Amino acid sequence: MSTLELFAELIGAVEAAAIAVYGERLTSLVVFGSVGRGTARPDSDLDLLLVVERLPRGRMARVAEFAAVEDRIAPLLRRLREQGLTTEISPVFKTGEEAAHGSPLFLDMVDDARLVRDRDGFFAGVLDRLRGRLRELGARRVWRGTRWYWDLKPDRRPGEVIEL
Repeated sequence: MSTLELFAELIGAVEAAAIAVYGERLTSLVVFGSVGRGTARPDSDLDLLLVVERLPRGRMARVAEFAAVEDRIAPLLRRLREQGLTTEISPVFKTGEEAAHGSPLFLDMVDDARLVRDRDGFFAGVLDRLRGRLRELGARRVWRGTRWYWDLKPDRRPGEVIEL
């Protein structure tokens, strides 16, 4: 199997495990980064955004809750490692309210996010609003090799505040 096929299998398992652990609290499961772009290597991280209602406060408490998802996929991860996929899972957790407020991280998802699960198009709407704001600003993504940065407002003036 190709690297992308192995990642697809893993993403399917993560989705099933997240549904089992979070149930109806799971609003969105988004894959981004190199896996979302389809350029992943066997050692690429699996970058995930999970939008979940009623998350515990604090990153460590959220990571602890996600451990139940990792436990469910552990046998698959072991098998995939034997097939050469040495990925680590890198989750980011947001409540719906936090996601609606926005995050600079979402700039990395504007063009490359893969919405695996998105109840009622919630996160698609977040990204659509961000894309609209970027268009208003005339923003552009500038590539330098395999990396990029955002020029959020090419015609900005010194001291001007840019809000997304």
